[in-house]
Parts: sequence; C-alpha cells; structure tokens
Amino acid sequence: MKIEVIREKLQTAVQKAQRLSSKHLSLPILSNVLLVAKHGSLLVRATNLDMGCEYLLPAKVEREGALAVPAGVFSAFVSNLSGAHSVILEGDTDKLIVSGEGARAVINGAKSDDFPTIPKPEGSFFALDPQSLLKGLRSVYYAGALGNLKPELSSVYLCADGEELVFAATDSFRLAEKRIQFKKASVAFPPMLLPIKNVVEIIRLLEEEKNEVRTFAGNGQFSIEGNGLLFTSRLIEGVFPDYKQIIPKEFAAEAIALREDVLSALKLISLFSDRFNQMTVRMDQKKKLIEISARSGEFGEGKSSIHAALTGESAQSNFNYRYITDCLPSISSDSVVFRWTGEGRPLLLGGVGDKSFRYLVMPMNR
Repeated sequence: MKIEVIREKLQTAVQKAQRLSSKHLSLPILSNVLLVAKHGSLLVRATNLDMGCEYLLPAKVEREGALAVPAGVFSAFVSNLSGAHSVILEGDTDKLIVSGEGARAVINGAKSDDFPTIPKPEGSFFALDPQSLLKGLRSVYYAGALGNLKPELSSVYLCADGEELVFAATDSFRLAEKRIQFKKASVAFPPMLLPIKNVVEIIRLLEEEKNEVRTFAGNGQFSIEGNGLLFTSRLIEGVFPDYKQIIPKEFAAEAIALREDVLSALKLISLFSDRFNQMTVRMDQKKKLIEISARSGEFGEGKSSIHAALTGESAQSNFNYRYITDCLPSISSDSVVFRWTGEGRPLLLGGVGDKSFRYLVMPMNR
C-alpha cells in the first residue's frame, strides 16, 4: 500500500471510527481500524461486532493494499500532524509508515484478512433527512434504561404511524415520545428497537451530515448509508411496551411557565436535593405560582417559585429533578406545559403549541 490522502479528512474519519473500536480479549484485532487502498480511494473501517462503520475517502493511490493498525495510536498521530495538508501512508503486511510535514512514524499492524467484515445493507430502503433522524433520536434516547436486564427498555423504539415517524424510549420511571413528519413512513419504515449505546454513536455520526441518507432495516440490522459513509447497528429482539395506554387523556390541573424559568429553578433546587434527587413540585392556584422545593439532611433546604398560568386544581407531587431537567432541551417552544391527573400522580410535560413531543414522569414516594 502507498497512498496520499488529505490529513483533515483522514483525521475526521479515523476519530469517528476509533470510537467503535474496542478492547476485546479474545479478538484483539477489534482494537484496530482497517485501511484499504483501492480504486483511487481509502476505506477506513472499524467494528466492535455490535456496530460498525466505514468511511470512504478520496486518495491518490500509488499502490493498492490493506492493513489493520491500532486505532488509538494511529488516530493520535494523524491528529497531531496539524501543520500537514496531506499524509502519506505506506505499508506492507505488518507495518504502516505514516509521514507528513517533517514527521514520520512506523506503526505495527496486523493482516487485513483477520479483520471482521461489516454486513452490507440489503432489501428495501428509504431516503431520509439525517437531521430529522438526529432530532428524533436526540429528543428521546436519554429516557431509556442503561442496564441490560430488560433489553427492550435499553433501546429507542422507532415505528411509523401514518405520515409520522415515532421515536420513543422509557426506563419505566419516565417516557419520552417524539413525532417527526415523514410522508413515506408508513410505506417503508418497519418497527425496530435500537440499543441506547448505539444510538449515542448514531447521534455523533449524524451531527455533521447534511445530505440525504438511505436507511435499511432487516435481518436484525439497521444501516445508514450516505456519501462515503456506512454505519450498521444490530437491532434488539423484543417487544416495546404498549405505552400509549398509560398516557393520561384528561387532567385535573395544568400550568404553563417559561422554559428558562423552569430550568433556572431546577438548577437552584438541585443543590438541596437528597441522594434520590427528590424534589417537590406544587401548583398554587391562589398565588399563580409553581413552587419547587427540596430538602437535604446534609446541606439544608431550598425553594424557588415560578410565575405561571394555572388552570384546574392545586396539586403537589414529588419527582426526580433530573428527569424533568433532561427533557427540557427536547422542548422547542419557549414555554412548558405541566399537566397532572391528580395529586401524587404522574406528570405530563410538553411544549406549548407543539404536539410532536410529550414526556411522562412518574412520581416519587417520600
């Protein structure tokens, strides 16, 4: 192998690929990235067997070849060649020479034959604006469970509902749902469960993507294919909870407040929450205020009041303040609406005038 490639493009691809490499005791090859020089381009591949990615970069190829090199060392060296416009890669079966702007390194490598392949997407696909997919995932993924005891709860659920794509996640203590308009949804989008940890990588992957991508789902895999990009994730087998039946339809109390006021109050009260992050939310109809308070045996107690438009009964419940804080970035409107079905009952949050996002929080018992 002997090629010349633009350093900035190589750095970006290798840094993203490195995140998917892993230290695997029985398969040490997974701590590498695979470099394949062929047909005037450089392919950068990484996988941890749970998900994988490929980036295709334009390159001046003098001699074709393939080699796997340690992801961390290679990425760090290329990143520190800050003054170089291009990088020359020259290698054989077990060593890679990297040079640029007066610097040079010889990195020990491994045979490309030992590197796992990434399943290629097959079957039907549909085109999608990557920012729409990014918005849907980012709006809900934080509500999923972090453990593996119930895989269906450690996932983001995607499905089609008429002309909308539905994204949902829950850890059984809270639930987030986001709906994105997409007319082709009912035709080509099958229901699926994406692992939460893989969703985090998909979000990073899509942040800089502007051009339309193609998505595939089938054979237990979900794939995203774009310009010089391929990402594949395994899907979780299971059934997502039928959450629609637990979302209240009628409410005894409602309060509307500015989102920034709510966020400021939560930050103040978080200083005094206990080890369970517990706080009390009280709607005071007479004073037209939402009162948020918390008490800690170690630090003391605090209270913050928010001016709000209130209707219905006065109400009070205890909640995990982190759960409410987490959802606020997903609310696009300036004002937040709080809805209760009764004292000590779940709380439903959303944006005023925005029906695309709703968030249900279960109460805490003292």
